[in-house]
Parts: sequence; C-alpha cells; structure tokens
Amino acid sequence: MSTLSVAKKDFLDVRRAKVVWFVAGIYTLFMVLLFYFGQRNVPEPRVESQLFAITGIGALVIPLIALVSAYLAIAGERESGSIKYLLSLPNTRRSVVLGKFLTRSAVVTGAIVFSFALAAVMALAWYPSLEADVFAGVVALTILYALTYVAVAIGISAATASRSRAMGGAIGFFFVTNVLTMLPGFSIIAAFEYVFNSLLDLGVSQDGLEFIRALLSPTMAYTYSTALAFPDSMNGIPEDIPWYLQGEVMVVVLLAWLVVPIALGLWRFGRADLG
Repeated sequence: MSTLSVAKKDFLDVRRAKVVWFVAGIYTLFMVLLFYFGQRNVPEPRVESQLFAITGIGALVIPLIALVSAYLAIAGERESGSIKYLLSLPNTRRSVVLGKFLTRSAVVTGAIVFSFALAAVMALAWYPSLEADVFAGVVALTILYALTYVAVAIGISAATASRSRAMGGAIGFFFVTNVLTMLPGFSIIAAFEYVFNSLLDLGVSQDGLEFIRALLSPTMAYTYSTALAFPDSMNGIPEDIPWYLQGEVMVVVLLAWLVVPIALGLWRFGRADLG
C-alpha cells in the first residue's frame, strides 16, 4: 500500500512538469503530421508505412520523454530534503523507488497511448484499413521501449544525491546508448571491433557485434524487436539474421533493461546516507 501512496503523491507533482508535456507534445505532433501527410495525394495509403516511420522517430524522441519525466524523481527530493518527509511516513525506500517508477511509467505510457489513439482515429478516417495487428504490435513494443528508459532514469535518480548528477547521468546514458552506439566508424562498437578483431584476432562477426550493440542500447534492441510487428517485406531487417538478433530475443533484452536498472537503483538507494 505504501508504494501506491507514494505513486499517488508523486503523480500530483509530475503532472505539473511542463517540460514532460512539451517533449511528449513534440512526439504527438510528429505522429499527427505523419498520418496526415502520409495519405495526401497517395492512391492507396498504408498505415504500416506511417507506423514504420514513427518507430524511427520514436527511437530518438521516446528516450527523451522517459528520461526527462523521471531523472529527478528521487534525486530532486534528496537535494531539496523532502525525501526525509516522504520516508517519515510509513514508506520504505523500496516503496519510494517503486512508487516513483509506477507514476513516471503511467505518465509516459499515457502520453504514448494518447499519441497512438490520435493516429488510430486519423487512420480510421483517412486510410483503407487500420491494420490493427501491426498497430497493436507497434504500440506494445513502443511502450516496453519507453519503460526501459523510465527504469534507467529512476535507477539513475535513486543512485544520485543531486539534480546535477542525475542530469549528468541521464544525458550521459542517452549519449552512450544512442550516439556512441549509432555512429558508423566512430562508436563503441567500432572500438569493440578493433579490440576483438584487430588486436585479439578473435574473428567476431558483424552479427556478433550487432548483438553487442543491442545489449548496450535499448534503442537498438527496440529497432530489432519491431520485426515482430511488421511484415518481412518492410521491416528492413534481413530474414537470415541469427537467432540472437531475432525479435523475441530483443524483447528479452528490453525486459532486462527494464528490471536491472531498477534493481541497481534499489540497491544503491538502500545503502545511501540521506543525512
């Protein structure tokens, strides 16, 4: 019950955070524009095409929504000292972390569901078919992807004692998992390839390096997982990829990113000296 009480109190705070709604509004705007212009002057517009495009945009925008909504959830209260009041009630440190995660997850999920609901209305009005199976698959995978970044942000917030450190941790995580794993040539994966293949001569395949990339980046895991939602003809992922790059495995990777940061945050916050 204390977890729910923390979540209810926290919801009153996070719903007033204008920056969260601003970033979420940008995502919704992209969604509306894609579905509007996707059917303009097109003889047979396809919902699949717009959903495929929005997964690419969401791969970059959704981490921002999730991180912005959650990175100060605990660190902000620790810096202001209000965490002592929160813990003076019959709340444990565990209930604080889990309650904050529930609240921020609900806010981010609500923003995503609202965006896709608008898209569904537009699809029913302007497109020949909603293509409900693809639509539902993309929504489910996108929500799971968003929750991984909420979990990371909560974990960072629970492990840090100040706003500046939490912000630095969130920015650093986004930079490493999105920028340094995506850029060709200059990236963490290029460094791994140099060490494994040039220095150690281990002969790690490109598929193996891609698996490392997916392990290091929820964004890459999400990208591979979307193969579960789209037909083979348009998901852009080769059909002959090894089993460890298949969509089902990528869902497991995303679930790991959902659980591990929260567990680490619980461990670190439980050991923290709150003064």
